[in-house]
Amino acid sequence: MTATEPPRSGAQAVDRAVYVLNCFQGGDPELSLSELAQRAGFPVSTTFRLAQALVRGRLLEQDPASDRYRIGHGLACLARPALSRLGLDAAAPHLYALAAGIKITVSLSVPDADEALTLFQARPPIHFCHNQIPQERRPLRASAVGHALLAHTTAADGALFDTVRRRGFAVEEIDSEELIRAIAVPVLGPDKQVWGALGVQARAVRLDHDLVRAVIPAMHQIAVRIGPYFHTAAAGDGFGAA
Repeated sequence: MTATEPPRSGAQAVDRAVYVLNCFQGGDPELSLSELAQRAGFPVSTTFRLAQALVRGRLLEQDPASDRYRIGHGLACLARPALSRLGLDAAAPHLYALAAGIKITVSLSVPDADEALTLFQARPPIHFCHNQIPQERRPLRASAVGHALLAHTTAADGALFDTVRRRGFAVEEIDSEELIRAIAVPVLGPDKQVWGALGVQARAVRLDHDLVRAVIPAMHQIAVRIGPYFHTAAAGDGFGAA
């Protein structure tokens, strides 16, 4: 098949199924059939057939009470080898220990094209609130985790990244009903190249400048500790040592 030929029906069905799965990115854990169809841009009948095939494959689940769809256990099982390859199995205890120590959710993000993708969140056993949960994806050049990722690469230049490198962390003020402050530090792999970033965020009245100064050393300590667990190149094209 040449590049100008339309995809075969089987390939087209797979492409559409993947598109349906991608509709669950974001903050909505469950979607109705009509919501799923609207997000996917497919007719309801087509979306229903695709969703039911994904349910049979255990990639989606359907709530028997509400008929709403959610990500299935089968997809989580498929993701486990990739997460283990990234070193998350070994890093997770350290991230939970950090979250418990500073009493704020700790997130681990990696670069994905021009965005920072949150791979993992460790919530503290106490003092948790939903303001501590970051968005799944944030622009690299407009977020604390993105700045922490970029500052130690060849893509970083200018006063902003000079400041991040000098401080050792990045800061972001997020507009919401209550001002949210986010901070992030880079995680370097065994080759000293940046592959991830640790981030925390909370209401600015809580995560004030005194608390920022108090938690940054602990974040750096854990970033250094989990760096060797990274076994493969998580960073996207264009990421390298500064």
